[in-house]
Amino acid sequence: MKSRTLVIASLALAVLGASSYGAFRYGQQSGMPAATTSADPAAPADARKILYWHDPMVPSQKFDKPGKSPFMDMQLVPVYADAGGDKGEGGGVAVSARVQQSLGVRTGEVVEGTLATQVATVGSIAWNERDQVVVQARAGGFIERLNVRATLDRVAKGQVLAELYVPDWVAAQEEFLAVRAMKGGDMGGNLAPLVDAARQRMRLAGMSDEQIAKVEAAGRVQARLSIVAPAGGVVTELAAREGMTVAMGAPLFRIGGLATVWANAEVPESQAGALRPGTRVEASSPALPGNVFKGAVQAILPEVNQTTRTLKARVELANAGGRLVPGMFVSMRFADAASARVLLVPSEAVIQTGRRAVVILVEDKGRFRPVDVETGAETGGQTEIRRGLAAGQRVVISSQFLIDSEASLRGVLARMAPAPEAALTIHHGQGVVVSVNASTALLKHGDIPSAGMGPMTMEYAAPKSGMPKTVKVGDRVQFEFTMNKDFESVLTAITPMPSGAAAATPEAKGGKP
Repeated sequence: MKSRTLVIASLALAVLGASSYGAFRYGQQSGMPAATTSADPAAPADARKILYWHDPMVPSQKFDKPGKSPFMDMQLVPVYADAGGDKGEGGGVAVSARVQQSLGVRTGEVVEGTLATQVATVGSIAWNERDQVVVQARAGGFIERLNVRATLDRVAKGQVLAELYVPDWVAAQEEFLAVRAMKGGDMGGNLAPLVDAARQRMRLAGMSDEQIAKVEAAGRVQARLSIVAPAGGVVTELAAREGMTVAMGAPLFRIGGLATVWANAEVPESQAGALRPGTRVEASSPALPGNVFKGAVQAILPEVNQTTRTLKARVELANAGGRLVPGMFVSMRFADAASARVLLVPSEAVIQTGRRAVVILVEDKGRFRPVDVETGAETGGQTEIRRGLAAGQRVVISSQFLIDSEASLRGVLARMAPAPEAALTIHHGQGVVVSVNASTALLKHGDIPSAGMGPMTMEYAAPKSGMPKTVKVGDRVQFEFTMNKDFESVLTAITPMPSGAAAATPEAKGGKP
């Protein structure tokens, strides 16, 4: 409760500080005598370069000439080049050691290191589609023998899957054998062109060079085609049955390899940024206790599951012995997701505004400066910094929101700096007593330009000598007050006005409280 009260008090002081600072500027610009203040150095105004004017409470809006703020009832405040004005990074501010302690300002160092991955997830095994092959009929014919009769049967490379009787091959082979057996004739003994043409017709019928060579070696017709497995694995699709007729190019078998498999990992989208293609992975399955399968991330699929808010990471796992099969559940741990050395800061030091990421950089002599940074992966309470900082620098990791606030940076500069021994500005006003007690008086008054105040009803602390007993509710009074070091308005004098005197109340000026 105490800390909450301190935060509320700090915010209130910031608002009052801005008002007091605005009052000082108003007095300078309107020709009033400038009171002593700690916010301005003792230097001629024309000796300092003004970058722009702004309202301390709305610092993002900049103006190229002085005037009245469109946001609050106060004059715009100049920002000087030698006072840490905005140069693209937001300028700096000096914070006294006393204020740093009261705000609980803590700092941390920008270090170089590696992000220890903590990404662990689950997934399921699927076929490696890059290891799948389709076996087709090279020629039309009849299936005389089928050696694989069910899906998910395991086959070896070179195993005969089926035998086809191909009538079209018979005519082509007989022609080839007849031409090769001819001796001379009208060709004058040169039969090589005819033999090559017959051989080409066999190729067009769908025979491979190996099968043609077999016909030449045997010297007889080979009417049956043996369909062999081009790779080892499991038959995932079977479109052939014994005795059926097939056409050239018809798919008969689909074989999925088991040397490697895919594991589709479900990665939360908040952690997907820590993964990259090539990231090493270790997987285990409750169906195979004690076995660890190693692999790497092949791709991060560009699709988010709208229900689970996860992305799929396609992981390729080595599958010695073919023990991992599609549909099997696995747990995965991603190792060294960010193995390169990077700059790291505590994650709590980064202020995410929605449009940019900001950290508060610690400079010499108690000065702080907001810096735009480009962040990377985040894990284990550490955030990667890709641009904006250098190793060895220090950043604020607590109370940085107060320091980053331009209102705090500019509007309460006097509060953030060490308070010198200086005379307090005395402001004068007239108003009507709304309520009064021994410690405070609620006054309804008009403009007080020296304090940057418009018409309002405000509470003032009693003078050190106490509240005069002659002051009563409804009295028209004239009063003087100062701002103490905590920016509280404290009366130094308050006296009733003579009857008939017109007080500068909001009604008298035609304004609203």
